[in-house]
Amino acid sequence: MGDDDSYVFDEASGEWISATDAAAMAATVDAVEVRDSVGNLLQDGDQVTLIKDLPVKGAGQTLKRGTLIKSIRLTGDPQEIDCKFDGIKGLVLRAEFVRKR
Repeated sequence: MGDDDSYVFDEASGEWISATDAAAMAATVDAVEVRDSVGNLLQDGDQVTLIKDLPVKGAGQTLKRGTLIKSIRLTGDPQEIDCKFDGIKGLVLRAEFVRKR
């Protein structure tokens, strides 16, 4: 290791890793194809709508069919997307219940 190697903190593992390893891991996450309920390819930042009512565990509420979810984030899992919605922290939806807008 040279002195000019830069390191970044990997939140998933909780360890410091080299920037080149972090870039390789990011490329792996991008390589996973995530498709919505009708087969459209999803990407970070897409807007999706729900295709059915979904009860949210722990939040005591139900997200209704047709609800717009803005700016999704891919997780590296081909069936899970991370998203934000008013009043619900850490919302993860299954791709089979959304349609790209």
